[in-house]
Amino acid sequence: MRSFRWSSARAVFVLTFPLLMVSFSAGAMAQDAPPAQEKPSSTAAAPAPAADPSASPAPQDTLASDDKTDSSLHLGVGDLLEFSVYNVPDLATKTRVGSNGDIYLPLIDYVHVAGLTPEEAQALIEKRYSDGGFLKNPHVSLFISEYASQGASVLGEVSKPGVYPVLGRQRLFDLISAAGGLTEKAGRSITVTHRNQPDKPLTVPLARNVTDNPDSNIDVFPGDTVIVRKADVVYVVGDVGRPSGFLMESGNLTVLQAIALAGGTTRTAKLSGARIIRKGPTGMTDTPLHLKQMLEAKAPDMQMEADDILFVPSSAGKVVASRTLEAALQAATAVSIVAIRP
Repeated sequence: MRSFRWSSARAVFVLTFPLLMVSFSAGAMAQDAPPAQEKPSSTAAAPAPAADPSASPAPQDTLASDDKTDSSLHLGVGDLLEFSVYNVPDLATKTRVGSNGDIYLPLIDYVHVAGLTPEEAQALIEKRYSDGGFLKNPHVSLFISEYASQGASVLGEVSKPGVYPVLGRQRLFDLISAAGGLTEKAGRSITVTHRNQPDKPLTVPLARNVTDNPDSNIDVFPGDTVIVRKADVVYVVGDVGRPSGFLMESGNLTVLQAIALAGGTTRTAKLSGARIIRKGPTGMTDTPLHLKQMLEAKAPDMQMEADDILFVPSSAGKVVASRTLEAALQAATAVSIVAIRP
């Protein structure tokens, strides 16, 4: 009987000791995990199917693809992502979503994240680390460095052309402001092409004061392309006060307006020889102008077109007389300078 009792006690001890070790090991592993990362669905040993988060990615993918009006941010092809795992710095990595919607992460290989929100992607990656036995109760942080799929392209006459994120509801003026605003060469119209209607670009008029036309501040969506058109330019050269190129902000500019912007003609200008040089479908054309009659209101003003060149030549006789006068003034100045020297 003593031998039987001792053997029974020993058998009980042997059976009980592994249970104690398992209980102690589970407690130690729970202490190693960060205290703030407790999730009701992250316990891998839960036998009930409802507590297993493995069934969550399928409904999440369906929601991300079916909800067309959802304004939350979703990951897409080309997005640059930065990952970090709490208390495991060796797993920190930066990766870009491939053309198939996958990303590559250490230990867990490829993960399909296209169409998921950042929160859904974090939960999926945490599950992969947990189910693979690599980490116990992991906590993954995701940061989007570049929004290639959720951005709109802003091109043309803005200070900083590029792709800018469209998060939630975004307006046209907000996007232009993010691009540094308009340049001094910007025209008075903007073309917006929606991703789902590439063959139907929308032309938005832009007033000199943007608050004068609030209807132009339309909604912009991910994948849209915004092009700020460059203003048309006309050039005034020759014998004028300030030869230069001038913007046609409103799309309309006449000959007299261009002459006024150029500071008017000089006294040596040959008004009867003024002409407009214009590039047409068949080449360059030279159109004479009755500039003198226009200035005297005896001839109608003429509308200019983009890239026109208004040339005002000089009169040879006036130039010779002017140069004689300038030489005389220079000589008089030199004489006076010499006269005041001691």
